[in-house]
Amino acid sequence: MKSLTGLDATFLYLETPEMPMHVGSFNLCELPAGFKGSFHKAVQKHIASRMHLAPIFSRKLMAVPFDLGHPLWVEAEAVDVDFHIRRVPCSAQKPMSLVQAHTLVAKLHGKPIDRNHPLWEFYVFDAIRLPSGQLVGGFFSKIHHAALDGKGGVMLANAMLDMGPVPRDVAPPDPTRGRKLASGLTAGKMIGSVFSSSLGQLAKLAKSLPAAASTLARQTATGAAGGARPRLKLAPSTPFNTGISPDRVFVTATLPLAECKAMGKAVGGSLNDLVLWICSTALRSYLAQQHDLPEKSLVAAMPVSLREAGASDTANLGNQVSMSLVELGTHIAHPLKRMNAIMASTGKVKTSMQSLKSLLPTDYPSLLAPWLVGGAGKAALNAYGKSGLAGRLPMVANLAISNVPGPTVPLYLAGAKLLSFHPLSIVLHGLALNITIQTYAGQVDFGIVAGKKALPHAQDLASAIEAAFVEAQGLLGASAPPAPAAKPVTPRKTAVASATLLGKSPSVKRATRLKISAVPNKNKTSRTSSHGTTRSPSVRTSKTKTRAQTGTARRAAA
Repeated sequence: MKSLTGLDATFLYLETPEMPMHVGSFNLCELPAGFKGSFHKAVQKHIASRMHLAPIFSRKLMAVPFDLGHPLWVEAEAVDVDFHIRRVPCSAQKPMSLVQAHTLVAKLHGKPIDRNHPLWEFYVFDAIRLPSGQLVGGFFSKIHHAALDGKGGVMLANAMLDMGPVPRDVAPPDPTRGRKLASGLTAGKMIGSVFSSSLGQLAKLAKSLPAAASTLARQTATGAAGGARPRLKLAPSTPFNTGISPDRVFVTATLPLAECKAMGKAVGGSLNDLVLWICSTALRSYLAQQHDLPEKSLVAAMPVSLREAGASDTANLGNQVSMSLVELGTHIAHPLKRMNAIMASTGKVKTSMQSLKSLLPTDYPSLLAPWLVGGAGKAALNAYGKSGLAGRLPMVANLAISNVPGPTVPLYLAGAKLLSFHPLSIVLHGLALNITIQTYAGQVDFGIVAGKKALPHAQDLASAIEAAFVEAQGLLGASAPPAPAAKPVTPRKTAVASATLLGKSPSVKRATRLKISAVPNKNKTSRTSSHGTTRSPSVRTSKTKTRAQTGTARRAAA
């Protein structure tokens, strides 16, 4: 028996038929050479032999009597593999197209998981025909957000998958391990755990308040001394801020990781800054096409992981995240000034999170939480979405954007190589668009999920992401992989400050300025990968060009 944390339980309390609270991923799988038979059966056998590696597969929910506190995780009497790992009707003789697969995944993602079973479902595609003509398999996972967060999903994948086509040997389950079944729990024991855990949470909260108050006071004083007072800015109205139904759309995009990292460094930022710029540029383009581009900047709600670096315990996959707000600078036409605005916003988030990260709670007292959060809270959110208020009242954010660091090497499922790792996340009333990014084996995989009415031209947004990447290449003037021993770049703080104050582009080096161009280099051509996504030439800054720019800058300074 294990009680859910407050954050984990909140995903259960707020769930409705319109707002399923699960996350997942869609993977294209290159089947082994000469593979014959059913990929579905092979996956069933693979997963069934490894379910003991993570408790998530055998745990189900049990409500506390009278809903006095958070639900409990208990061991299921049995796990029906046929129920949890399902076959999608398709075959080598009648394969699905990639568009058809995306459409089906969107439909499946809009359906809640049955709470009478452990909270996960897998769907296996025996055959998907890619635009290139290649025949591949497919794998779509659904796991309730109450059970894991984004980084937890990566930890689970590392445990269940292999690093080569030959599955590794996995030790069988320990026959001596005790199983705590629901039948062994008494009402008194469950109610007692609610009171004891609530008292513990209240004591922990009281203990942390002085430190939190002191940290907030220091931040406020620092802001006041610098002439800037922290204030909440409301996001502008967009088509994404609306109520939702169970209908979803799902589209993907894939970009090369090395180039994205190199371009982020070229402006003194990070991969996350570059990815946010790509999203911002794509959203600006999409909304301009729809004649809905606001004059104010769009704001993204961005999860921030509180999990310790290097964590790998699959028994502790629950949510350890907080939420931050990032201004995307979509109102700024100049692409490099837009980058500066994003970097300034993420810099503030990073600074505040460094001091608050250890103080941010992921739990709260359990007593009566199902009544307060799952009753009054869910009713208010549901009324907000169905009454039309979601499209009329201002929000603090326009969409959610999440960037999850994933596996750095290719992974294999039942001998099949995963070609992609496109994530799917949650949309809410008032926040009907979610862009989740996961790095995987040298690529950056975008998973775009939205309410169907909020994003009627979903593929246009995916195409705009690919176009934004090409635009970034043109701006940075790079055409090859970065040199192995790149020279140090200007520190992030200096780059942002100089660009903001002077109204010019960020620096690569102190005496070297980027060439500003609003038009992508016409000599660059993009390549389409085997699974229908855009690949572009790599990024590289030549030493000759750098020396020439440096010499020009020195002469100008003289």
